[in-house]
Amino acid sequence: RQEDMTIANAALARVGLLSRAWERADTLSGGEQQRIGIARALAQEPKVLLADEPVASLDPATGEEIMVLLREIQKEGALTLLISLHQVDFARRYADRIIGLRDGEIVFDGPPQDLDEIALQEIYGRPPSGDKILSKDKINDDLALADS
Repeated sequence: RQEDMTIANAALARVGLLSRAWERADTLSGGEQQRIGIARALAQEPKVLLADEPVASLDPATGEEIMVLLREIQKEGALTLLISLHQVDFARRYADRIIGLRDGEIVFDGPPQDLDEIALQEIYGRPPSGDKILSKDKINDDLALADS
């Protein structure tokens, strides 16, 4: 149907891949394949979009691009976006609300600026390793950058 093609092309354009519409998926990079997945979801015109580990297996720069894209999509439309992540830094920069689970139980539910070392210990059951613990001021600065 023509209407379906119009919707699909608009979704591809939204993720910056309209020019690659007729290419085989196996010729696309990991980041481009992730964008195609996002476009497929957008073409369904959802009210809620669930993104399960959308930046897993992507290099940091591409992961950042995907998170920026998802945040823009969420802000532009009447869309609820629920993202599962293990990258605490991305959650802090892009989330409006973070829910931390441990053993299937909610142990943290709050704004990114409240996700401090104590909360991370509660989530992970140990002091976090590898994650740089940021001050609330630094987190707020990062949030302001993500929103700009």
